[in-house]
Amino acid sequence: MPLGTEGFTVIDLPEVAPDILPSYDRCPVDDYMGNGTRFKRFSQYKLTPAEDDTWSFKRLPHRDYTTYKKFNPVGGGIRRVYEPIEVDFTPLIAEGIRELGLDRSEPWQINVHQNRTRADGGRPGPLTPEGVHHDGHEFVMIAILNKVNVAGGTTRLWKPGADAPFWSGTLEAGQAVLLDDRGLAHDVTDVLSADGGPGHRDIVIIAFSRWAEKWYGDEHDAAALEEQEA
Repeated sequence: MPLGTEGFTVIDLPEVAPDILPSYDRCPVDDYMGNGTRFKRFSQYKLTPAEDDTWSFKRLPHRDYTTYKKFNPVGGGIRRVYEPIEVDFTPLIAEGIRELGLDRSEPWQINVHQNRTRADGGRPGPLTPEGVHHDGHEFVMIAILNKVNVAGGTTRLWKPGADAPFWSGTLEAGQAVLLDDRGLAHDVTDVLSADGGPGHRDIVIIAFSRWAEKWYGDEHDAAALEEQEA
């Protein structure tokens, strides 16, 4: 396992392109998660091994986002309609791929979630309303790009069946955590205003699945929606 015996690692991120942070100001409100405090865009890619230990990123035709209710009891089992991501996160994603040592014997598919969460003195921003959970993928990368006037937002990692997290930490801007998503569950405490005024936290989440597992397309969507109907 590339993440070692604990199943996770925290890394420092490279500097992002100048258009990345301003693009969070244009993320539409997420109508499905966060009760008006989350703003989101979403895109998907196919990763194919290329020469010189690099990867080819192919942006896939935009689809509604579906996941299984067993992984997300709040937003699973339904079609979630999001606008596509406007900017290029692939240099940042490539850093996570290098740290993961992603298996190059087959192609992969990634879901890329660009999320802003807002908070003020009277309204915290819930980051994981679904609670302690797995996302259902092989690996997950959660990268913190910006924090403005916020507190809270502590990431917690849980071993199967545990009553308490075995690790917790508050990631700063410019850091990311990489997870063995099948071996560990995770959650994040609410974002809070640091001084009672408005604040926000900007992140990108990348979920890695092998292409053969079909987390993209009609077959995947039908299976996720049928689970809700059962």
